Amino acid sequence: MRSAAMREIDRVIRAVAGKDVGITIIGESGTGKEILARRVHDLSHRRAGPFVPINCAAIPESLFESELFGHERGAFTGASERSRGKVEASGGGTLFLDEIGEMPLNVQAKLLRFLENRKFMRVGGSTKISVDARLICATLRPLDEEVKAGRFRADLYYRIQGVTLQLAGLRERQADIAPLIHQFLAELSARHSVRPPKMTRAAMAALRSYSWPGNVRELRNVIELVCLLRPGKQIRVADLAPALRQHAANDAGGVASATAGESIEISLNDKLPDILQQVMQAALELEGGNRSRAARRLGISLRTVQRHLARLA
Repeated sequence: MRSAAMREIDRVIRAVAGKDVGITIIGESGTGKEILARRVHDLSHRRAGPFVPINCAAIPESLFESELFGHERGAFTGASERSRGKVEASGGGTLFLDEIGEMPLNVQAKLLRFLENRKFMRVGGSTKISVDARLICATLRPLDEEVKAGRFRADLYYRIQGVTLQLAGLRERQADIAPLIHQFLAELSARHSVRPPKMTRAAMAALRSYSWPGNVRELRNVIELVCLLRPGKQIRVADLAPALRQHAANDAGGVASATAGESIEISLNDKLPDILQQVMQAALELEGGNRSRAARRLGISLRTVQRHLARLA
């Protein structure tokens, strides 16, 4: 990451990761809160233990206590066997409670009791179980607002209050977009066993100027799709998701006028087909993707442009 905000967050994480201090991460959905939590875990002395995430917003209220603390056989209808909960599974490691503000109030009380003595009982059980786990929480909204609204227990809020990390949306961290793109290109190409594609200047400009309402998660999904559809090839604006193509089209006039006088850098170490590809792509970018105007700019026929693009597809 290159933004000043992310460099500061990384500095704090490095300072506190080795200490068993509570951490709460505040940020919009998709900003990478779980990634930060995993980084804390990986830098801590608990790194050899499990990292157990639980999305509090995705669990039905009736099943929440069982999901968190487990249950004994026969504890309720359908409980045909004993089940370990997330708290027990996180022993020796880290329990990550995402969207903790969505946790039901009655379960909040039981979580508070566990945090006070590190002991709990499974649903339907009578034996207390001791677990040593670090707790990291994440929330969309500051928890003090949830306390004022009566949706979150004040005593639990003060119990988990420790280091707070405020994670800004990706639209506010433009300097992080390009590094994330390169990271995802390498990571996702390796995951799917394909050659990493290459980003054209126009595609990179479209990605960097987009508002990213889905934040890092949305960017990752976009890059994963182009890795699958354009392995080893250049990623053009036309290869991006519809919302990004529309965004680029809306900005095309401004981009064209702003770049009309730009030159491109060409190395004599490049092969001639690669140089021709760079020139062709630059002309298309200057003309907002219009092939006819790009052909006129280059002094060649539209058919030549179409034939060249067909070879690239």
